[in-house]
Amino acid sequence: MTGGTEQSSNRGMISDKTLLYIGAHPDDESFGPGATLAHYAAKGMKVYYACATRGEAGTIDPQFLTSGLTTTGEVRWAELECAGKALGLAGIFHLGYRDSGMAGSADNDHPDALCNAPIEAVTERIVKIIREVTPQVILTHDPCGDYGHPDHIAIHKAVTAAFHAAGEGSKFPESGAPFQPMKLYYSVFPRKLLKTAVRLLPLFGQDPKRFGRNNDIDLTALAGENLPVNAIVSLDKCDLEARDKASACHRSQLEGGPPRRGLLKILDRITGRRDTFTRAHPPTIDKREKDLFERV
Repeated sequence: MTGGTEQSSNRGMISDKTLLYIGAHPDDESFGPGATLAHYAAKGMKVYYACATRGEAGTIDPQFLTSGLTTTGEVRWAELECAGKALGLAGIFHLGYRDSGMAGSADNDHPDALCNAPIEAVTERIVKIIREVTPQVILTHDPCGDYGHPDHIAIHKAVTAAFHAAGEGSKFPESGAPFQPMKLYYSVFPRKLLKTAVRLLPLFGQDPKRFGRNNDIDLTALAGENLPVNAIVSLDKCDLEARDKASACHRSQLEGGPPRRGLLKILDRITGRRDTFTRAHPPTIDKREKDLFERV
């Protein structure tokens, strides 16, 4: 496991609050809740990203392989470091695993692939980072793995376990002093809009069962999952600009245009300037939160 150099943000006052986002690949931070990460960094909070893999299974054009960056993983990690600066991240960590690729791909068989790692082992590495940066709030993938990616699902399971284990002294005693985060959130896309996308995609000449760059995402299955929206973070122009700047850093993954184009661009406008989340802990909630740090 490696840690990134702290990247200080000059936007906003310094706060003693910390948010840790834990994801599977380089670009998950930007194409996912990037605007929210930028939002809290701009408020002066320390925002970290713990990334499980270097995105080695991603498809990139040979033009991105240069004398200094000779592998897919090196290219994508350099793009992540660029995105981290755009978002104002305080630091980036690598959990030390290899990209598994989508379910059924040859990358699943690599011995270092995240999908082959015991969840207990992944949990321990995450606990170590939690105890090091002591975040009040943790954010990660939803139970569906966002779009069914096995690495996203593995990280969801490990983060959920690590959230509770980090505060228990009997768990992973060699991974630092116990520290219990206060809140755990899953980044989610409103299911009503996802169902709308399933109905409208055919009008755009796209099959909702074969969506995405590699036609390996079944949106119809994801639309059937019930994930409540417990928190909505309102975003300003600067938050969205930071997200878009960070997304642009992932040039090797933008073949055919930015991730928010076509129908996705339309839905992005419908959702407005906001990101949505399910609150996993504390589990009881009687109203939608407007701030992930509410009552922290």
